[in-house]
This record gives sequence, C-alpha cells and structure tokens, in this order.
Amino acid sequence: MADGKCERLLLTGAAGGLGRMLRETLKPMARILRLSDIQGLGEAQDGEEVVPCDLSDRQAVSELVRGCDAIVHMGGVSVERPFEEILEANIKGIFNVYEAAREHGARRVIFASSNHAIGFYKQTDHLDASMPTRPDGYYGLSKVYGEAMASFYHDRYGIETLSIRIGSCFPEPKDRRMMHIWLSARDLTELIRRGLFTPNIGHTIVFGMSNNKEVWWDNRMAAHLGFQPQDTSEIYRDKIEQQPMPAADAPVATYQGGVFTAQGPFAPAK
Repeated sequence: MADGKCERLLLTGAAGGLGRMLRETLKPMARILRLSDIQGLGEAQDGEEVVPCDLSDRQAVSELVRGCDAIVHMGGVSVERPFEEILEANIKGIFNVYEAAREHGARRVIFASSNHAIGFYKQTDHLDASMPTRPDGYYGLSKVYGEAMASFYHDRYGIETLSIRIGSCFPEPKDRRMMHIWLSARDLTELIRRGLFTPNIGHTIVFGMSNNKEVWWDNRMAAHLGFQPQDTSEIYRDKIEQQPMPAADAPVATYQGGVFTAQGPFAPAK
C-alpha cells in the first residue's frame, strides 16, 4: 500500500447509508473495492467485487476477507437495538472480522466506532481518547468491545486499526447536539484515507468530527494522522437555531449520546 492504493480493499456495510457514500469515495484508494452487506448491493461496477455476507457467520467472513490487504468495517447494526440483535452483527461480527484478518494476513482495519461509546458523558465534559468509555446502550457497548478487540489484535498480532468514533455523519446536522459532533462525508473519507496509509498507527482512536466551532472532543492523541477537517457545521447554524430549544433536562440537551441514553430496556424476544 506504499503507493497510496490498496490492492484489494474490503468495505463491509456497503449497502448502508455511509456505505453507499463510501462505495464511491473509496474507489481511488484501491485497485479492487470488495463490497459486502447482507443484501441491497446491486451489481458490481468497474473495479468492484460484490460479496454478500452475514457478519455473524465466521466461515463466510473468513472467505470474505481472503485476499484483502485492508478492511473498512462499517457493517453491523447502526442504531440502539435489543442485545440479541447487537450480539450477532456487532459483537460476533467484529470478532469474525479480526479473526479473518489474522488468518489471511490483512494488516490494517478501519473500524467504525461511535460517539455512543462515550455517550453518557455530559455535554459540558471535554474529552480526549485517554478518558474511560461510558457507553450509552447496547450499541455503544458493542463499539467499546470493538475498540478493545482492535487493541488486543494489535498487541497480540500486530494488526493496526484506526477506530473512528463517528459523531453524526449526515448530509447536514439535524439539531443543536449534532452541531457539535457533525462529520461531513468528505472529512470521513479523508479520515479513512489517513487511517489506511499513515505509517505506524498501532491502535489509534480518533473522534470523527469536522471543523466545528464548539466541540466536546480533543483529537490531540491522534495528531500523528495529520488529519485537518475541511468542513464545518457553522454553515447550518442559522437553520438549526430556528428549531425550538429542548427542555434543559432532556437527554438530547444533557448527554453527548443524546436520546440513545434513554432508549430501552427492551422486552425479551418471543
């Protein structure tokens, strides 16, 4: 990957919201972009391979990773759900991805972690990556587990990972909370590029945010990536400030994880 291009780059979760965007923006980073999801991938285009896969199926994931020199792991459940659903896609899934990387010699992983790994911090708190995790639900717990897997597989097997604690990666921020943590598609793509091609990243945790005016996170511990976000939520401020103010004690106005801190408990599956 010395020339700034992977031979074969795997993108999991390629049919999801972020996956569909990355399907286009990651193409310059690989000679072959292998795309995977459970369904909804459509036909392969030039320079693509389409390989449907259930992340909870260990043998299928092993075959999926075979021949790939790097993995952008966006797959899994992306919202708060009952633990049984999170277990299959997010917890078994991340184990299967790292085991397959070890088995087949993939040396670099980009892991889509989340702000929900630290969602129970207050919005008045200012964090860097050295501070303890405070997950705000089963989804957040799965991201903490994924970061721990990344650390372990680096220490034991030398697989390097950039864990991106993605804030809110939508075309534009939806509310006041997202003004602090918004991440543009362009900045996410650049973060992934830095994660793939920066030498000696070990296991690096970076907060995925654009160049927003008022932030809760400090990326000084990821300074070696040289990431300089190009976009900012400020251009949406006038629009967002027309929204009614939430109640002062509402989760969306209190916790960094917003409404995720108040979802559940979930009834057992029948």
